[in-house]
Amino acid sequence: MLKSLPISFILFISVILFLLFPSQVFSAHPKCHSQDKKVLLEIKAALNNPYHLASWNPDDDDCCTWYCLDCDLVTGRVIALTIFSGNISGQIPPAVGDLPYLQNLEFRKLTNLTGQIPSAITKLVNLRELTLSYTNLSGPIPSFLSQLKNLTYLDLSFNDLTGSIPPSLSELPNLDAIHLDRNQLTGSIPDSFGYWTGKTPEIFLSHNNLTGAVPASFGRFQSMIDLSRNKLEGDPSFLFGKNRTSWYVDLSRNLFEFDVSKIEFSDNLTHLDLNHNRIFGSLPKGLTQLNLEFYNVSYNRLCGQIPQGGELQSFDLYSYFHNRCLCGAPLPPCN
Repeated sequence: MLKSLPISFILFISVILFLLFPSQVFSAHPKCHSQDKKVLLEIKAALNNPYHLASWNPDDDDCCTWYCLDCDLVTGRVIALTIFSGNISGQIPPAVGDLPYLQNLEFRKLTNLTGQIPSAITKLVNLRELTLSYTNLSGPIPSFLSQLKNLTYLDLSFNDLTGSIPPSLSELPNLDAIHLDRNQLTGSIPDSFGYWTGKTPEIFLSHNNLTGAVPASFGRFQSMIDLSRNKLEGDPSFLFGKNRTSWYVDLSRNLFEFDVSKIEFSDNLTHLDLNHNRIFGSLPKGLTQLNLEFYNVSYNRLCGQIPQGGELQSFDLYSYFHNRCLCGAPLPPCN
């Protein structure tokens, strides 16, 4: 019988049914799993029942409608818990480890969140993204994070984490980016960070108290790297080379010392920040071949004329000033 009806009429009836009986149309959509609901309410209680989680109502059968989380559309299991920018105090509840299907865990911009990173997180074997940033988490970066083999993104930035960087983090085989910046980390950069089990991730270690030299293993580094605002020293010029694929290198505000005139820069490089170091020599003409979007070599010990051409004159004098005897546009002419 339906075959004899016009398609436009069938579509019209379908729309009417959708508007009149939406719950019946989507009756196959599963509700939140009862065990996940129980765990979420435990998390809420551990965080002192904040107003930010007011939608987490024990009388609501479907926690998939609650704020700060997402469920799998097929199974109804919670796959994302993203709590940010709320007036929440306390510590990360160990109960977060009891959400077995969680793929994304985020506690961000919660300045009253304190304590250490709980080991219960290691139970989240499906976790792909872990963001614990802009909080007051303290203590060391736990080496047990290396057990989360499915992680593609790890962000522990803007906290009060102390101690050294666990070498075992390089055992994360699927990591695309690791943010350990803006903490109070000390010690040296692990040599293992030059030998990742999988591909080399983007590495952000800035605004810490790291010391020593950049490991020689970084000579094979081919990714985005930010080591700025530490107390690193030595000659990291092996990070550069004509065949490098890194487009972003920030070594600023350290104690690095090398002759920049001997460096060949990759055509891929678009962000180069070397300011506030002890770099000497003259700027190589090869810099004029780069499509630079950001560039700063100020506060070093450079000499000679700034090469003419490319993007080098598009940056103002503040990208060059406070060098020993650097001259030429945009600085005053050479004598």
